[in-house]
Amino acid sequence: MECALLWFRNDLRLADNPALDGLLRAGLAPIPVYIHAPDEHGGWAPGAASDAWRLRSLRALDADLRARGSRLQVLHGPTHDVLAQLVAATGAKAVYWNRRYEPAIEARDAAVKQALRADGIDARSHSGALLFEPWQVQSLAGDPYKVFTPFWRTALKQWRLPALQAVPERLPAPPALPGVVAIDALGLAPRLPWDRGFWDEWVPGEAGAHAALDRFATDALDGYGGNRDIPSLRGTSRLSPHLHFGEIAPWRIAHRLQDALPASDREHYLRELGWREFGHHLLHHFPHTPDANFNPRFDDFGWATPTDAQLDAWRHGRTGIPIVDAGMRELWATGWMHNRVRMIVGSFLTKHLRVHWAHGARWFWDTLVDADLANNTLGWQWVAGTGADAAPYHRVFNPVLQAQKFDPQGAYIARWVPELAGLPAAQRHAPWTGVTPRGYPRPVVDLAAGRAGALAALAGIRAPR
Repeated sequence: MECALLWFRNDLRLADNPALDGLLRAGLAPIPVYIHAPDEHGGWAPGAASDAWRLRSLRALDADLRARGSRLQVLHGPTHDVLAQLVAATGAKAVYWNRRYEPAIEARDAAVKQALRADGIDARSHSGALLFEPWQVQSLAGDPYKVFTPFWRTALKQWRLPALQAVPERLPAPPALPGVVAIDALGLAPRLPWDRGFWDEWVPGEAGAHAALDRFATDALDGYGGNRDIPSLRGTSRLSPHLHFGEIAPWRIAHRLQDALPASDREHYLRELGWREFGHHLLHHFPHTPDANFNPRFDDFGWATPTDAQLDAWRHGRTGIPIVDAGMRELWATGWMHNRVRMIVGSFLTKHLRVHWAHGARWFWDTLVDADLANNTLGWQWVAGTGADAAPYHRVFNPVLQAQKFDPQGAYIARWVPELAGLPAAQRHAPWTGVTPRGYPRPVVDLAAGRAGALAALAGIRAPR
C-alpha cells in the first residue's frame, strides 16, 4: 500500500478529520507527523498556556493512534525541509493536512504546498476547522463582511453540515522516521508548574472534548441564553480550547445540538459558533489586525502610557476592582476566563486605564488555553472599540454595575477574591464604600475619572483637523 504523510497541526483528533478521511479514501496508508516550528508563526508564536495544553493534547493523540496500531511521529522544523526529508525517507506519494488561517501560517502553508507540488508530491489541504471557509461567505458585491449580523445571515443560507466521520478502528503501523523526538522533548511544559491548577478544570485531547460536549448538551444548554452571562455558573460550553486545538470539529457540535431544545438556547450557542467563524473570516481578509487597529481612526487615539505597576496590578488581579480582579485571578489559576468577565476586564483596561488593547491581547495570548489569534484579536478590538462591528468606544462598562447585574450575590467574586468573601454580598462589588479588608488594594483608578478621561480622549479624535 502506498503511503502519505498526515501532517497534524491544530487538528489534534481522529474523528471528523477531513485530511485523514481524504487520505484513507485515496487508498493511502497514513504516516502521522507533527512538526514543531514555533518560529514560523510570525510575531504570534504560541503562548505558555497554549504550549501546556498542546503538550497534553499531543500525548492524547499519540495514545489514540497507538491504540489503533499507529503512533505520532514528532519532529522539529523548519517545516518544508522536514516534510521533504520525510517524503524522501518514506517514498510518500502525498502530504495531507487541514488548513489554518493565521497570516504567517497561511503564507507558510502556501509556500509548502507550492514547493511540494513542484517536486511532484500530491499536496492537499482540507477544511477541518470551520463550518465555512473565510472566502465562502461574501456580500453580494463580492466583498468580505465587516459586520457580524449580515455575515451570519449569509452564512446560514449556506448551512450544510458535513457528515460525521467515525474514528478508524485500525491504522497501519508507520515506518521509523529520521529525526523523531519525544513529545516531552519539545519544551512545551512550563519551567515552573504554574499551570498545575489548569488540569483540575480541563482534560485536553479528543476524549476530553467529547466529554465536554456531552456535559454542555446535558447540563448547560438548557438556559444557555441567560446563564451564559453569569460567571458563578457553569453556564457556557467551555469548548473553546478544544475547538482551538481541533480536538473536536465544529460540525460535530452542531450535529449534536441541532435537535436540542429549547430552540432559543440552541440558536444562542450556534450564534457563538458563528462569532468564531466571523473572527477567522476577518483574520483571513484583514491579516494586519492582530497588530493594528481595524478602524484607522484610532491610530491617533490618545492612549495612556501604562506604568509597570498598573499593568502588573491588572495582570495579577490587584486593581482594587473586585470583578476585574476575580476575572484575572480565574485566568491565572485555570487558563480561562468567563466571556462576560473578559469583556469587563478588557473594557477596564482599554477605557478606565486607557491602555492600548495590544497589552491585553498579548497577556491573554500567553495565559489563555483557548488563545486563538482570530478570536483574541476580534475580542480585544471589539471591546476597545477599534475593531470590526465593535462596541463603540464611548460604551464604557462600569465594572461595579456589571458585577451587580451578573454576579448579584458576589459569589464569583468571593470564589476568586477570598479577601472579600467575609463582606456582605452588596459590599463585595465595591468594598471601598465601606471598610476595605486588610490586604486588599484600593482601586488603581477612580472609575468616574477613568471614564471621563476615556471620553475626553475619544473627543480628541473626533475634533476637526
